[in-house]
Amino acid sequence: MRSIGVDLHKKMFMVCYLEGENTSFKEYALDEISSFKSELLNTDRLAVEATGNTRYFVNEIKGCVSEVLVVNPSQFRVISDSVKKTDREDSETLALFLEKDMLPTITMKDEQSSQVKSMANTRDRLVKLRTVLKNKIHNILNAHGIKSGREDYSSDKGLKKVLNLNINEAAHIELEVIVEQIRYLNEGIKKLDNEIKDRGRKLKGFENITSIKGIGEKGGAILLSVIGDIDHFESDKKLHAYFGIVPRVSQSGDTVHHGKITKKGSKLGRTTLVQCTLIAIRYSPYLRSFYNRLKEKKGSGKAIIATSKKML
Repeated sequence: MRSIGVDLHKKMFMVCYLEGENTSFKEYALDEISSFKSELLNTDRLAVEATGNTRYFVNEIKGCVSEVLVVNPSQFRVISDSVKKTDREDSETLALFLEKDMLPTITMKDEQSSQVKSMANTRDRLVKLRTVLKNKIHNILNAHGIKSGREDYSSDKGLKKVLNLNINEAAHIELEVIVEQIRYLNEGIKKLDNEIKDRGRKLKGFENITSIKGIGEKGGAILLSVIGDIDHFESDKKLHAYFGIVPRVSQSGDTVHHGKITKKGSKLGRTTLVQCTLIAIRYSPYLRSFYNRLKEKKGSGKAIIATSKKML
């Protein structure tokens, strides 16, 4: 049985074939993947790090080998922290650790979940860009002595009002461009919202998760796309860690210190979860009581994270 390590890049990939004491290397262009597939055996095991084009690569070769492992790059720091870092070294390290069954792997989500998550990430970037532009309007008006709030630009009526203000020509031209971009972003965000909801309805568990108070169609679709198959998580703690809402723990001797949350998990999932929790505490007497009790002891910040964990 061969252990194969693949260092995957955008246009090429380096392969290390490891069989007993024999090691060989071969480099392929990405469009030569059919040639690579022809050299694979159905008894081979293969490991590749998770990158932007890993899904394409895995879908192409998964039927040609006995097993494909997708490696978590943030946990497999041997490659990223290695002193001697070359494509050959990286592929060989993957093959060696694969042979010893010592690779930290991740499970790739199904196509539908992956599509929803990708759309949600794009939407998140567009929303942040829109916020930057709204802040710019606020700064321009403030420089002209005009008081306004960022929420004033959330509607088309508010944007029209901005363009009717009596300010100098240069600032007016700048505002025209910004308003045009905000309107275009609004259309894109709305289109993505509809697609996320439509595709989310096809995800397993959608009816269940949206039956929870505080979780709407968009929030439910995003949370499901982030989680993927819930059975891949061995416990609640593993799920909490995946969302990055567990505290940092440092231990020295008998002293254990619990710090702020790690925030190492899915930022998109964590943000969506907190937003849903903020809505839920308004409608769920149980969560509201839990939140208020902690808020009195530890403050609103820690209380909302703890409530989000309970919600999750």
